[in-house]
Amino acid sequence: MENKPKFAVIGGGSWATAIAKMLCENQEKIAWYMRSTYAVEHLKHQYHNPNYLSSVEFDINQLELTTDINVAVKFADYLIFAIPSAFLSGELEKLTESLEGKVIFSAIKGIVPETSLIVGEHFHKEYNIPYENIGVITGPCHAEEVALERLSYLTIACGDRTKAKLVAKNLSSYYINAKTTDDIIGTEYAAMLKNIYAIAAGIAHGLGYGDNFQSVLMSNAIREMKKFIKEVHKMKRNINNSAYLGDLLVTGYSVFSRNRMFGNMIGKGYTVKSAQMEMSMVAEGYYATKSAYKLNQKYGAKTPIIDAVYEILYENKEPKKVFKKLTDKLN
Repeated sequence: MENKPKFAVIGGGSWATAIAKMLCENQEKIAWYMRSTYAVEHLKHQYHNPNYLSSVEFDINQLELTTDINVAVKFADYLIFAIPSAFLSGELEKLTESLEGKVIFSAIKGIVPETSLIVGEHFHKEYNIPYENIGVITGPCHAEEVALERLSYLTIACGDRTKAKLVAKNLSSYYINAKTTDDIIGTEYAAMLKNIYAIAAGIAHGLGYGDNFQSVLMSNAIREMKKFIKEVHKMKRNINNSAYLGDLLVTGYSVFSRNRMFGNMIGKGYTVKSAQMEMSMVAEGYYATKSAYKLNQKYGAKTPIIDAVYEILYENKEPKKVFKKLTDKLN
């Protein structure tokens, strides 16, 4: 009888909680690393994450809970990282266990600030993980709807289709439909870029622009995404597939989107710092905006939406004036 691979979730936020829930549908036991001792102890005694998706109740016998990342790494064959990209390097510095032979999947939607690399490239270049052992988990999917067990779709990307299918199988259930692709780089960049466009959608809403403008903004955003990804990683892909367009739409329009929420606050007059303090969750698009803008200095794709968001967030330009100029560049 073939041994089933073991899984570990690295992270304590909403996506980590949703992924733990999905894995528990198919695994007898998983490891779950969380930085917070309080969250781990709460889970052990109250059976739910006190900070994120608290409606999700776990069978504690299915969880190997730990505040030591090395315990989770040692336990598992497959490691699923679901922590903000800004904190990834700090967590990896705690490693004493080797990552050799481990299969790493990223559910992180951002660029690692220290290296300006997407997560897959970071693991490949900094930890010598071969690309066939690296994968990406992307949407279109919100963790909150996973918690509610509403029908949701995932895209699992890996150069090794066998590994992609295995992860897809272990995340699938009657309310999760997981598809596979070999476009690791494209889907990961799309997952990062859509957060920037969601901030733009939020800023527009906060400034009082209506649905008509939002539709034009999203239409331009998917074309801008296509140009950017084509410059970074040329391969045949259909940008209208769910992993790209679908993920963009749900992040740009959903009430669950923290990036849209963050942008909405900026549009309403909050400073970046005050908006960040008001939110209990990290808006990945804030960090992604700087990374994408700097990266595009090398590639030179036409990205007026990314440029506009960068000017507002990092150059302290007035959102109203920036968006007035942006409207003339959209079609």
